[in-house]
This record gives sequence, C-alpha cells and structure tokens, in this order.
Amino acid sequence: MAALHQGWAIQTRVIQALIIRELTTRFGRENIGFLWVMAEPLLFAVLVGLLWRFEKGPQEHGVSIIAFVATGYLPLVMFRSTVTRALGSFSANSSLMYHRQVKILDLILVRFLVEMIGHMMAYLFIATVLYALDEFPWPHDLGYLLLGWSYYALFTLTLATIVAPLSEMSEVLEKVMPVTTYLMVPFSGAFFMAEWLAPDVKAAVLWSPPVHAMEMMRYGVFGDALYPNFSFAYTPAWCLPVLMVGLMLCRHVRRVMVVE
Repeated sequence: MAALHQGWAIQTRVIQALIIRELTTRFGRENIGFLWVMAEPLLFAVLVGLLWRFEKGPQEHGVSIIAFVATGYLPLVMFRSTVTRALGSFSANSSLMYHRQVKILDLILVRFLVEMIGHMMAYLFIATVLYALDEFPWPHDLGYLLLGWSYYALFTLTLATIVAPLSEMSEVLEKVMPVTTYLMVPFSGAFFMAEWLAPDVKAAVLWSPPVHAMEMMRYGVFGDALYPNFSFAYTPAWCLPVLMVGLMLCRHVRRVMVVE
C-alpha cells in the first residue's frame, strides 16, 4: 500500500506538471492566458445558441432554446476538441518519454483533462449567466447532470485512446478525422431529444452511447419536461470494452515508437 500511495503521488505530480506545460504551450501567458480554455468553447456555444434563438424563437418544446443548445453543444465541442487533439499526441510529445515517470497514457489523459475542465468551466459559467437572465432553469437533479457528464467524458476518453495510437500507425487518419468528427453531430444528441424523433430514427440513435449521456444530462437540467430516454448501463457497457482495446493499442504503439 505504501508503494501504491507513493506511485500515485508521483503520477499525480506528473499529470499536474504536464497540464501546466500543455496550458502554457497552447495559450501562453499573454492576455487571459489559460482562461482561453474556457473562453473558446463558450464563444462557440453563445454564437450557436443566438443563431438558434433567431431562427426558432425563444423556446423549443417548452424550454429555453439557448439553454437547450448550450447543454448539448458544449459536451459535443469537448468531444470534437479532445479527439482532434488526440491525433499525433504521441509523436508531438515523444521527447517527454525520456522521463521515466511519464507514461504514454499521460499524454492522452492530460489533453483530455484540459479539454474536460475547460468545457466544464464554460458550462458552469454560461449556466450561471443564463440563470441570472432567466434563460436557464435551476437544475432538476444535479446527480443526473453530473452522471451524464461523466458518461459523456468517458465516451470521449475512450475514443481518444483509440484515435491517438491509430494516428501513429497511419497518417491518413490525421487527414480524415477532423471531417469525420462532424459525422458525430447526428449521433451526439446535442440538438434533439430522442422523444422528438420518429420511432425508427429514435431506435437508431439510441444505439449511440453519447445520446444516453446527453439525455441524462438534459434530465438533470430540465427534468421530465423533455421526456428523456436513457439507460444507466448502456454507455459504460459500450465504453469499457472499447477502452480496453484502446489501452492495448497504446501499449503496442509504445513498444514500437521511436523516441526522438
């Protein structure tokens, strides 16, 4: 237990140091610095929410259209940003592997944590502002909201562990993945509720793990007003086997990767 505690403490310090390095490298120390990690997704969410407001009016199915878009778009942007930054993450940071304490999974985990924390900050900020403007409800059930976000984060991390090693095996993936992530939009649940869809389409989208996570988050925010459809077991049951495959791919890449 003492050795386990010591190893955990070392890896925690490594992760903290790598997060600081990642933030400094990406955002520098000028202007608002690392707060851009929150500002970037916030700007996207606000612009898309305003666009929907002008197109569809103030409400959709009895809830604020801006609040509905914000609760869906921020997790989607977190997914797209994490997966995109997972591309080439090993080769870009291969020099760090000279340090014995730095593991190959740390490189994925750090970029994932930076995106997740930044988007959580943006989510909290926009919810607070919209609540003050009477455009966002008080959360119906905070536990469902946090569990849904955790499921969406788990799905995001799972895909990142697959994409990162595959991008080292084939350069083609780096070219097609930015476009491919747009295919995630209809299967993300970001801009619809499953209950609004035709029965056949509803059955199809419920095969997508992030839809269950999104419906859970929306239930945590809006309650029964949107008639959510989700399964507690489906998303982790899908993610855990795929995550094991990703870990095996990362292990394979580490064995063959040339450290420069």
